[in-house]
Amino acid sequence: MSEMLTADRRTPFLSKPAKLFINGEFVDAADGRTFTTVDPGTAKPLAEVAEASAEDVNRAVAAARQALEGPWSRLSPSERGRMIHRIGDLLAEHAEEFAELESLDNGKPFTAALGVEVPLAADMFHYMAGAATRLRGATMTPSVPYMPGKEFHAYTLREPVGVVGQIIPWNVPLLMAAWKLAPALAAGNTVVLKPAEQTPLSALRLGELLQEAGLPAGVVNIVPGFGETAGAHLAQHDGIDKIAFTGSTEVGKAIVRASAGNLKRVSLELGGKSPNIIFADADIDAAIEGAALGAFYNQGEVCSAGSRLYVQEAQFDRVVDALASYASAIEVGYGLHPDSQMGPLVSKEHQDRVGAYLELGQECGGEVLAGGKLMEGPGFFVQPSVIARPNTDHRLVREEIFGPVVTALPFQDIDDLADQANDTVYGLAAGIWTTDISKAHRLAKRLKAGTVHVNTYHVFAAETPFGGYKQSGWGREKGDEVLDHYLETKSVIVGL
Repeated sequence: MSEMLTADRRTPFLSKPAKLFINGEFVDAADGRTFTTVDPGTAKPLAEVAEASAEDVNRAVAAARQALEGPWSRLSPSERGRMIHRIGDLLAEHAEEFAELESLDNGKPFTAALGVEVPLAADMFHYMAGAATRLRGATMTPSVPYMPGKEFHAYTLREPVGVVGQIIPWNVPLLMAAWKLAPALAAGNTVVLKPAEQTPLSALRLGELLQEAGLPAGVVNIVPGFGETAGAHLAQHDGIDKIAFTGSTEVGKAIVRASAGNLKRVSLELGGKSPNIIFADADIDAAIEGAALGAFYNQGEVCSAGSRLYVQEAQFDRVVDALASYASAIEVGYGLHPDSQMGPLVSKEHQDRVGAYLELGQECGGEVLAGGKLMEGPGFFVQPSVIARPNTDHRLVREEIFGPVVTALPFQDIDDLADQANDTVYGLAAGIWTTDISKAHRLAKRLKAGTVHVNTYHVFAAETPFGGYKQSGWGREKGDEVLDHYLETKSVIVGL
């Protein structure tokens, strides 16, 4: 584990009170309550943050409704698009500051936040800026059999859903905020966004950039708080027309139940237990590197992590031994240390949860080839872990761990493999490693997953839709497909 190193400098944002962002202003919670966010690399307090209550959510929803019916709706699509593009520009200009905030608040390596997540967040705003002027209806000539001889002209309008509630997770907080905010704004909606209580800081700093980009007051409101209070109230609020959530499948089901009151529209990006499949004919060195990336990027705290590794029997020992060596060599340390390749988990609670799964590794019928234990603090660190040949029906193989733990299982042929890979309640992502491109295409069609990587893993781009089959969610993030979740279609029929 790399030597602990705290920041020599802290972003100036941390020197200010972290308040709610409602109607274009940073304000205290109505009842004055705050909560403490913790640096997961040191287990020490990082910031005091205003805690939103139901009353604060009500204020935010009212501000969003007023903005929806007022200045935001009067902007032209190109004006709206220019503001959204400006947000992306500002994120790029402040990339190092946001990477530092993400590292401090979440624990992830600064280098990963700076090199991957902040640029992707900026690019999402840039991509969706153009979408504001791509929203088109259609024209048609209706045929009405019960009105012979009558002529009609019809067309469709694409209109914003309205006031959108968005609940984002703690694993990649800035990027998830961008994935949700950018398309909602491009479609002309207004937003009440609740960041995770573990990682609210980058969302609040983003609120300052929204002001600088010129968004009218109330278009985006940011209400940090707890899921059981602020999040639950947002999900059930009758003033919310749509709810978008990223997080666990268990909480996603609760969101669906809470949304039933006014039948608000719901989109969900939920959990995963994704298969990463290596055939014997693959470029094995590249596949090993891809398996490590798939399992250990962001401490394994990725919903699409390739946490179930399937390797054709002829190459199984070579792959898992090399992956175990790779895992053992990962430099685990404080996120702001320049040598750190993997940071701590986000919280003590989550460290304990992953630790409980690692204890099961001793009884799963397999062999722990690397890791298998928590690491001594300060901070919430865990060893990157590889477990070979566990029982296929064991909890380690079937349940989402959301940590740097990969189970490796052998397979014989493609038919046996497809059944194993699909034998899960999840369907978020998958990976295929082979030099036989026909085999890759055939298997890609058989896998029940929203994203299938071939000879690569963890490739994200604003253009590519992302979401899951089965209990991995409803709907898609990114690409033009996400815009459908934020638009209503109205038919206009004119008698001629």
